Amino acid sequence: MNLDDLPPLEVMWEGKFVRALRRGKWEYASRTGGIRAVVILAEHEGKVILVEQPRVPLDSRCIELPAGLVGDDDPGATPETTAIKELEEETGFTAESVERLGEFYASPGMLSESFTLVRALGVRKIGDGGGTDSEDITVHLVSRADIPNFLEQKRAEGMGVDVKLLLLLNY
Repeated sequence: MNLDDLPPLEVMWEGKFVRALRRGKWEYASRTGGIRAVVILAEHEGKVILVEQPRVPLDSRCIELPAGLVGDDDPGATPETTAIKELEEETGFTAESVERLGEFYASPGMLSESFTLVRALGVRKIGDGGGTDSEDITVHLVSRADIPNFLEQKRAEGMGVDVKLLLLLNY
């Protein structure tokens, strides 16, 4: 397939946050308004900081790395500033700085959305976390060695596991 030979992009429908697109036979989804995501790899005292929250598309709770949308409420936001804000809000931890690890796509055959993966440096506890009033986030601190068993336990409880947690598994 030559991408240059595909017909023009067609917007099938657009909501506040998501739009459905078609280009030739390909149908896929994207975020609206150029909003992007940042995903935070953070550790405190030898344990990885994970979050658990309800995800409507899964109809269940999901185990994930902390994350947030860049520019959804502040057009001048960067992945770095958003990462620190979201880490504090979701987990009650902050970071002295963040290091960009790269741009990644979670499901490139179906979604055009990318995320910037960052590593939080100088992590320390400053609050309770749990997210905003509209969120229901549980924070988990899990040693790397315990992550496979932790994820299996959460799966057995009926929870989803975000694909980005493959970063932490040693297959």
